[in-house]
Amino acid sequence: MHDHDTILARAKALSDLTGAGPERYAVIAANLIAVWEPPTLTAQSVPGLIDHTLLAFDATEKAIEQLCADAARHRFKAVCVNPVWVATAREMKRRLGARYAIAAVVDFPLGASTIAARRAEAQTAIADGATELDLVIGIGLLKSGRFAAVYEGIRCAAGLGAYLKVILETSALTEAEKVDGALLAVLAGADMLKTSTGVNGKATPDDVRLLRTVAGTVLGVKAAGGIRDRATFERMVAAGADRIGSSASCGIMEEWG
Repeated sequence: MHDHDTILARAKALSDLTGAGPERYAVIAANLIAVWEPPTLTAQSVPGLIDHTLLAFDATEKAIEQLCADAARHRFKAVCVNPVWVATAREMKRRLGARYAIAAVVDFPLGASTIAARRAEAQTAIADGATELDLVIGIGLLKSGRFAAVYEGIRCAAGLGAYLKVILETSALTEAEKVDGALLAVLAGADMLKTSTGVNGKATPDDVRLLRTVAGTVLGVKAAGGIRDRATFERMVAAGADRIGSSASCGIMEEWG
């Protein structure tokens, strides 16, 4: 269990440092005392928690089209793709009469681009049809204690009209860095906290629990990385995830029958 008083004190320090203001700090204060209840998992409810994902560097157009067809068939919450395929996902959504959200990754998987590049990538993805952004936090900046830069690197993609998920890459962070990253994401305007890219590490229930502590009932929590079966899916949701990113979504659905 994470010490709420310690997290709150750290939130105040980061709020003062970044100039985030009292409104976002108040969100964190409320989140820390909120009680979140995991959703009931059924064959009907599970698809609404899934981001059906294909982020391989060598993914082909045909594979993206199949991803979208699978998402339409299972009624997954979203497809998650690299920016180059957002327009394809939008066209497939139109052609299939589907309702999935289109999530584009930003500064993926390194989180090492400039603010200008991150903003341009986010804006282009939205123009192409993305309704959600999965933005990688500035990992090296966070580890360097460059907290204001981390904050600005998230804030540049907030308020653009898309639902903003911030990827912490928790497997690469210390416990203190995880807390700082989560708090900075909330202060900067994130809508959802996400564990991992899936490239450099996997989600763990402990990390999901930490993110849920900071997210409360206001923000979402997405677990991603290594979730390939029903048992792992259930563990992540029980720990606090209300969105699951997976490239094995169809196989997971088969386990629900």
